[in-house]
Amino acid sequence: MKRKSGLLLLLAGALFLSGCAPEPVVEVAPEEPAHQEAVQEEASLYPMTVVDSYGREVILERQPQRVIAMAPSITETVFALGAQSRLVGRTEYCDYPEEAAEIPTAGSLMTPNMERIIELEPDLVIASTHFPEEAVKTLEGLGIDVVVFVPQESFEGTYKVIESVGRVLGRVDEALAIREAIEDKVLEVRERVEGLPGKRVYFVVGFGEYGDFTAGGDTFINEMIEMAGGENIAGDVEGWGYSLEKIIEKDPEVIIITKFFGLKEAFETTPNYMDLNAVKNGELHGLDINEIERQGPRSGLGLESLAKAIHGDLY
Repeated sequence: MKRKSGLLLLLAGALFLSGCAPEPVVEVAPEEPAHQEAVQEEASLYPMTVVDSYGREVILERQPQRVIAMAPSITETVFALGAQSRLVGRTEYCDYPEEAAEIPTAGSLMTPNMERIIELEPDLVIASTHFPEEAVKTLEGLGIDVVVFVPQESFEGTYKVIESVGRVLGRVDEALAIREAIEDKVLEVRERVEGLPGKRVYFVVGFGEYGDFTAGGDTFINEMIEMAGGENIAGDVEGWGYSLEKIIEKDPEVIIITKFFGLKEAFETTPNYMDLNAVKNGELHGLDINEIERQGPRSGLGLESLAKAIHGDLY
């Protein structure tokens, strides 16, 4: 879903719909096990009992071979795990890596195309934040296994989702390797920002005539801003709603916005926003927001890009 302020705006809540370009945080794992021993080892993991984020107990009788990923972060994770040959469906917003465009679409994260999902004959649907519980019940009624893994607005939740997807796909070692790569990047960022002066940061999710949206203090993005050595000016509110009056009052030193859809250019030429000191001082930074908003294999890169924007040449 998108909002408008004369141009497209991102809706709060981590739907992460923009395009992507940078290198992944880890190399994509080799596609499927190359040796018979590995195949047999993976098969021995099943039947597998999974408890998902809805508290549902799902029993997977065998290793999933036809998977639909109903979130961009899930699609990225499946690719990073090296299990992309099993993907038979994705959401229309799953655009990274580029190869994902070759996979058939099955609706969006919040509005799955049930007929299309059925046509694709999956043996497992993996969903995440905002996937409707009604859709889960419908698919269950049709005998299709569904697991929902939600990171719960925490950076730690990113690791848990990656490991959960790796487990259900029988790619546990690959999932652990992804986690270790992210943790290494997090450690590197923390060490480099230690001792650097903190700056007041505003993270733009939406702006304009329909309201201002940002990451409040109870969001994983607030956590990332703090990990990157910044101070979120919206850290004292909950959720994603904010106001122009508060932005002016808090006077952020650094403003982060997506580099896609021309929103950076719109922000810096729109009355009131263009008069913010951060804009006038050249501290409005357009980033690949998907690295930050999508809790997945590129989260370490997202943290690093935040740190670079906040600290500039000092980083």
